[in-house]
Amino acid sequence: MKLIKGLLTVAVTLGSLRALAQAPADANTGRPVTDDDIAVLRQDVQADKTEIITRNMQFTEDQSKAFWPVYRNYAHDQQVIGDQRVALIKDYAANYDSMDDARAQSYIARALKFDSDSLQLRQSYVPQFVKAIGAKQTAKFYQVDNRLSLLVSVQLAALLPIIK
Repeated sequence: MKLIKGLLTVAVTLGSLRALAQAPADANTGRPVTDDDIAVLRQDVQADKTEIITRNMQFTEDQSKAFWPVYRNYAHDQQVIGDQRVALIKDYAANYDSMDDARAQSYIARALKFDSDSLQLRQSYVPQFVKAIGAKQTAKFYQVDNRLSLLVSVQLAALLPIIK
């Protein structure tokens, strides 16, 4: 039963994250996706993440009261770092056809910076989450959060063409 619930969770997440990953143009209108479009899509993804975290974590009332303020700050900081990824994807989509070595080197550096900043953020919040919900629940949260992050990465990777 838990496996089925997990698969359903993945299916729901993939469906909503797919919308976020459609960066270069809206498939229905052919118009470029605006920053406002991305903001709305991110808001939808965050709502799905909140539901998935709630369902998987099964917090007590006290844990919930302590966790969510820390999580809101964490999610905000994640979004700030995520802006790097959005900018990189938009730049890549706009310049895919004119890729040269200098631009490729820039993409490598920016992608690695995103990865590094994401890891540093996760590390920096461990003490706050441990204080709020304990080490075991923090480890569980990081498992859930990592899976959600991986789903986003897989969706983005599937939509971005490999460099020619």
